[in-house]
Amino acid sequence: MSRPMTQMIRLPVGITPNLFGMSYGLAGLSGCWTYAALLGLAPGAVADVLFVITGVVWLVLLAGYVSDVPRRPGSWAAELSDPVQAPFVSLAPIVGMLLSIGLMPHAPTAGRWLFGLFAVATVVLAGWLTGQWIMGGLDLDRLHPGYVLPAVAGGLIAAIGAAMAGWPGLARMFFGFGLVSWLLIGSIILARLYFRPPLPAQLQPTLAIDVAPPALAGIAYLAVTRGRVDAGTFVLGGYTLLTALVQVRLIGLYRRLRFAPGFWAFAFPYAALATFGLHWLAYARPPAYQIWVWVVLLAITAFIVGLAAETTTALARHRFLPQPR
Repeated sequence: MSRPMTQMIRLPVGITPNLFGMSYGLAGLSGCWTYAALLGLAPGAVADVLFVITGVVWLVLLAGYVSDVPRRPGSWAAELSDPVQAPFVSLAPIVGMLLSIGLMPHAPTAGRWLFGLFAVATVVLAGWLTGQWIMGGLDLDRLHPGYVLPAVAGGLIAAIGAAMAGWPGLARMFFGFGLVSWLLIGSIILARLYFRPPLPAQLQPTLAIDVAPPALAGIAYLAVTRGRVDAGTFVLGGYTLLTALVQVRLIGLYRRLRFAPGFWAFAFPYAALATFGLHWLAYARPPAYQIWVWVVLLAITAFIVGLAAETTTALARHRFLPQPR
């Protein structure tokens, strides 16, 4: 029999890769405001400020993480083979891609170069981690929804960025990279959640990550097809609706959890859901749709601001990061 999941979880020491969820969530919120600005319904300056804040948080985390890992037992080899934390390492280059996408409207050449650099890093890391999981012979109980981050989220975000950079062929390739990875990896994770013991409390916030793949796939599909709404868009919209309703059912579970760094797993998936929702509002244009856009925008902003405020309070009280063994 496999060891209990609680024994597999390594207590964080210093900056751990799941902390990049903070910059990941802030980037998602900025993207939501960016799309609202493209609709002409929100000031673009808000998105720019959020991107700057995201960049500062990301750089601080990146500097601390890169300098801290070599001092840990096993260094990078242990970091990339950890059954719980390894998938979150991919958030470092993924956030780099999101920041590059935000830079493109202001500095197209620099934005494209940086995006290309981080896209390559994301794809290479996704391939390395996938190979590591094959060689390591993962126990099914070790899986959690964060395993979709390297190839699924990485591929779909790369598709969005490549489309915005004006590279349609590359955008289609990245879309296939992310979509097929989602179908394969996502189905394995879903089977684990259905048929194996529940995730330990520390990992239960990662259940929110299940919302991100269909929402990201929908946004990427619209980016690749230049905004065409067809059967593919409706299929992805329908599955996104299902995952959103599942999150409503899980509210009772989430309410019993104590606030911890893992709560930032909620931020980007819900921001992606909000952004995809704005696309549908722009397409359907229901009565007073401008008001509904602001309802969605303010709701996701209040949620992530609440996470940031709770994080600040927890840091001030020295209870945000668990102590090492």
